[in-house]
Order: sequence, then structure tokens, then C-alpha cells
Amino acid sequence: MAEAAAELLERAARRDAALEELRALRVAVQAVPPAALRARLGEHHLVALFGLLGVNDREQVSACVSILERLLQALDPLYVIQNLREELQKGLFHPDDSVKILTMSQVGRIVEDSAAVREILHSPELLQQIINCIGGEKIAVAKEAIKSLSRIAQSQEGLEALFGSSLLSDLRNVMATSDVVRYRVYELIVEISSVSAESLNYCANSGLIPELIGELTGEDVLVRATCIEMVTSLAHTPHGRQYLAQQGVIDKISNIILGAESDPFSSFYLPGFVKFFGNLAIVDSPQQICERYPVFMEKVFEMAESQDPTMIGVAVDTLGILGSNVEGKQVLQKARYRFQNLLSKIGHQAKNAPTELRLRCLDAISSLLYLPPEQQTEDLLRMTESWFTSLSSQPLELFRSISTQPFPDLHCGALRVFTAIANQPWAQKLMLDSPGFVEYVVDRSVEPDKASKDAKYELVKALVNSKTIAEIFGNQYYLRLRAYLHEGPYYVKAVSTTAVEGAE
Repeated sequence: MAEAAAELLERAARRDAALEELRALRVAVQAVPPAALRARLGEHHLVALFGLLGVNDREQVSACVSILERLLQALDPLYVIQNLREELQKGLFHPDDSVKILTMSQVGRIVEDSAAVREILHSPELLQQIINCIGGEKIAVAKEAIKSLSRIAQSQEGLEALFGSSLLSDLRNVMATSDVVRYRVYELIVEISSVSAESLNYCANSGLIPELIGELTGEDVLVRATCIEMVTSLAHTPHGRQYLAQQGVIDKISNIILGAESDPFSSFYLPGFVKFFGNLAIVDSPQQICERYPVFMEKVFEMAESQDPTMIGVAVDTLGILGSNVEGKQVLQKARYRFQNLLSKIGHQAKNAPTELRLRCLDAISSLLYLPPEQQTEDLLRMTESWFTSLSSQPLELFRSISTQPFPDLHCGALRVFTAIANQPWAQKLMLDSPGFVEYVVDRSVEPDKASKDAKYELVKALVNSKTIAEIFGNQYYLRLRAYLHEGPYYVKAVSTTAVEGAE
């Protein structure tokens, strides 16, 4: 097969390969190991195949793309950029998206190679064309371009190339293509800024980060909603948060939430702004954020108490994020009766809302109730127990009834709630006192699919690994749980059959 591939490659190199032969070459190169291809492959073969892309024949282009994909993967990225720079550049100009994707995937390989990426930095025309690909109609091409430019910018030399030359003008020209493309460039800038404080400096000095912030705090509500997601990504890094604080952006977002009362269009951007503070609280300090920006907590409670399912969903997600660590739990506990009333509403939604909101409620409840063993003080255990009892008049039965419904997502969501409380003594006593509950836990027949079996196994594991389980459940149940854990999530008991004479 290697001989046949070599012969067909030679024909292609002479550019007299018919479509039939290109089809045969496509089959042949798939059957030959990369090492064998590499040994027989010359630069002239590749240049010729790239040349065969320049026809108005979709089938020929498709065949050549498949062949080149296979051949180029067999080559070192440094070889590709050193010997096929011009071909790559033409490929990025090609009207057929499959050729652009092929070329961009090679650029992706090159930028991941520490030796090859330097070659790209000395190819301003190629860099310019990669930037132009951000404006392409095909989202796959644009995404690959963003990824490659982001990787290039991870070195000092790459930052200089992108922001200290005419390429910055090229970025701005691409931004002018449309709103969608402008946001793609912002996405790139935020990705680059997230790498280090120095990267952020380059992006800020280019004027692009200040422009993004200007759009975030501007009057267009739809633009706000898009920009807040990117600014939230920026806030995930300590240097990003520091920059946003220094520029007064966090205060501005807080003020916009404050003024949302009188804005009839606030529902467009409020969810994103509230999520911003939720994320900020969890990566920073829940207590500090909630004390400094009280409007955030007030808005979360308002949204959770509203009748709007969209707002309730965002509020529930935010409460789940906020209550995922002990400091956040303590902040929520300060709201006392208001939060306990809210828990009652969340318990009601978990039972009665549309499925998507029910799932979000179950996930938030799991997050709020979970306490790592090392943080199980008497006060915190009393708190989670009081939260659990606030969810419903019979909370254990509520989640048990959800876990028996024939909807895998809800079933697993309810099991995750049990898993969250499984290592807390008060919950273990409740489970033991609930008729048939322990039998339900060790009953494998009620789990219809893999996800459910996995979720049940996590519950059993959480129970077995608890220090108090043997004492509270007693030896008999404890040993049954340990046997379940030992057998694994997918164990099926063998059924012995006895042959009876005369039976069919």
C-alpha cells in the first residue's frame, strides 16, 4: 500500500492526477502508517496538492483536503511552517471553509510547538490572515483563529507582535466587520488578559479592554448582557479583579444593579450582572463582597422571591454558588428568617416547577447543604439541619418522591441532595428513622441507567466513608452498605437455575 501511495503522490506532484486517482490516493494514505508516509513524502508533493485546491471543483477540493489532513499530521510542525508558509497563507484566503479549517488546524499545531511558533512570529502576512479569519462566517474557523492567537500571545515576543505592530490595526479593522465579530475580538482579548498581569497590561494599553468596559457600562442593554460574560471571565483571575476594582468597574456594575429598579429593560442584563457578583464572591471572599455591595444580596433575594422563572433560576444558581463554601453559608445564615422562607420556596420549586428549574433547585440545595467533614462544627451542623427542615414539612420524603420519578435527571438530582447530607449525623438519623429508606439505598433494581447507578453509588460511598455511620446505622446496615460499595456501581447478582427433568 505504501508503494501505491508513493506512485499516486508522484502523479499528483506532476498535477496530472485525475479525480479517480485522487480518490485512490485518499484511501491509500489512510491505510499507510504516518512513519511510512513521512519517509516517502517530499515538499514538492505537498506544494502540488495545495496547488490542486485552486480549482472550482468541490469533489477535487474535498479529496485534496482529506489527503493533506493525513499527510500534514505525519510531519513535524516546524517543517510545515518552514516549508509551506506560502501555502498556509493561501489556504487561509481560500473560499472553501474546509480548506480554511485544514489550514487553521495546522496553525493550531504550529503555535503549540515552542520552536515552530517563533517562525509564525516572523510571518506578519500569515498573522494578519489569521486575524482576518476571526471575521469569517464559519464559527469553527473563527474559534480556531482565536485559539491560535491566544496561544501566540503567551510569550513576550507574541504580545509584542500582536500589540506593538500594525497587527493591532488589523484587529481593529476586523472588529469593524460586525457586532458579532467585535465580540469575538473582545473574547480573544479577555483570553489573552487572563494569562498574566503583563498580558492584561498590553490589552489595556491597546485600548481594547477599556472599550469593552465602556460598552458594558453604556446604554445599550443587549450589549451589556453580552459584555458582562466577558468581564466575568476577566474577574476569574486575581490580576483581572484588581484591574476591575482599580478602574471602578465593580462599583459601576453595583450602581447599575441599584438603578435597575427604574429600567424596564433590566431583565436583559440583570441575570448576567448578578452572576458576575456571585462568581466574584466565590473567587474572592463572600463576606467582603456581600458587605461591600449589599445591593447584590438584596437583588438575589428579590429575584428568588419573584414570579419570573428566569429570574428565580439565576437567583437559585447564585445562591448555590455563594453557599458552596462555609463563609458563603455563614453570609446567608445572617439573613435568618428571610433565607429560611426562601428555602421553603426553593423546596416548593424543586417539587412543582418546570423540569429545568427543578434541576437547578436540586443542584443549589446540594451545594447549600454539603459540609466537608473537617468543617462539621456543632453550629454548622445545626444550621444545615435547620435549612433542610425549612425546605418542606417532610423534606426527606420530598426528595425521595423526586428520586422515584421516571426522569433520570431529576432522579440523579435528588440522589445528589441525599449525597450532600449523607456524612452529617442528623441526616443519618433521619434516614434511619424513615421507613424503608435504607432498603431503598441498597436496592439496585430502582436504578434504570448508568447515570442513576453512578449517583446511587456516590450516595453509598458518602455514607460508608462517614465516621458516624456504623454507630448510627448499626452493624447490619453498615455491612450491607460496605458490601454494595465493594461490589461497585454495576454489580448484578447471579441467578442460579436448576435443571428439572422434562422441562422445556
